[in-house]
Amino acid sequence: MAVDDYLASLDRALSKMPDDVVSRTRFIIPEVRVLAEGKTTVLENFTTIVDAINREPDHFFKFLVRELGTAGKIDGNRLIFQGRFAPEQISSQINAYVEEYVICSECGRPDTELVKSERILMLKCDACGAIRPVKKRFIKPGIARPADEIAEGETYMVQITAVGAKGDGIAKKAGNTIFVKGAKKGDVVKVLINKISGNLVFAEVVHEK
Repeated sequence: MAVDDYLASLDRALSKMPDDVVSRTRFIIPEVRVLAEGKTTVLENFTTIVDAINREPDHFFKFLVRELGTAGKIDGNRLIFQGRFAPEQISSQINAYVEEYVICSECGRPDTELVKSERILMLKCDACGAIRPVKKRFIKPGIARPADEIAEGETYMVQITAVGAKGDGIAKKAGNTIFVKGAKKGDVVKVLINKISGNLVFAEVVHEK
């Protein structure tokens, strides 16, 4: 079959599918619209993102404020965070939420729902039938951190894989997003961890003498 014929057949098939199925097939997380207002940060399209990921606003809200290490409130279609946060910080947490609470780990589709089973929160996939427990993304006070989790005041080797809106290098380690001041994409550097907020980490390059 020629490529043009295949694409035409695919379009016809999609046109016959229910709108809900088509939208889920073309699942896209809306780009965040962030506005600074005084000492707060406003996620202007909070409701739009909630609708796209098909989750309860309160569950999504509690995850974001917890992971960003701040307080906040839902104000109509907006979410207001106490403090100043860069768009990439908020986007990183949204992507983390979707990975854990929306996307099926077996088939990679977003056709899922959160269900309780004997007090355990589970992610159930309506597309392939897979079901798995969701992970707890926080550590209660007094409980030791896992051996592979990073800590403030420690140094680590990381690879810079991207650059944020403010020019900071971005690296990933142990499920965390690390912002490294002055680092460039492609650098492999030793960094000192200055601050940890949820799974957002702020670090600086350690210059060897």
